[in-house]
Amino acid sequence: MRHFRRAKRDGNHAAIVAALKARGCTVLDLSSVGGGAPDILVAFSGRMLLMEIKNPDGRDRVSANQVEWHRAWKGPKVVVVRSVEEALAATGVIQAGQAA
Repeated sequence: MRHFRRAKRDGNHAAIVAALKARGCTVLDLSSVGGGAPDILVAFSGRMLLMEIKNPDGRDRVSANQVEWHRAWKGPKVVVVRSVEEALAATGVIQAGQAA
């Protein structure tokens, strides 16, 4: 029998998803997909992008599995975000450096 482990989400995952939704984004949580796939798919104003969420302390790195997935992806570049502000700026909801 195969055992499935629960997807590990970074501590800021829920806050980032909530902030994106509060600003009118549609968010599909992909964190349980595994295999190096990004954490979320975000749609806003006719655009879609993939985001990899990492902890804000900077110690959390993109894994080799994630790097491989990102390189093989034929769509737009996967955006790595560490904060609500970075996630909102990546969608264009706010300007980079602007407070959320």
